Amino acid sequence: MAGNDRYVVKHGKAWAVKRAGVATPDSVHRTQGTAEQSAKRSLRSAGGGEVRIQGRDGRWRDSDTVAPGNDPFPPRDKKH
Repeated sequence: MAGNDRYVVKHGKAWAVKRAGVATPDSVHRTQGTAEQSAKRSLRSAGGGEVRIQGRDGRWRDSDTVAPGNDPFPPRDKKH
């Protein structure tokens, strides 16, 4: 599953959607929200996976499983 994960990270003054082990971002967006939407759309078409979102401080602040991905904590994940 890790091959299908997407990361929303700070990219200069913008936000980028990246895949693990790939230096070039899939896409760059003006806001974090649009980057998150793009990452989720990309994962839906790729068969599901995990979106991990980085905060402005560089720490991971959130993650979300996109169906039909395997949610590691389905009963406790009430955020999304």
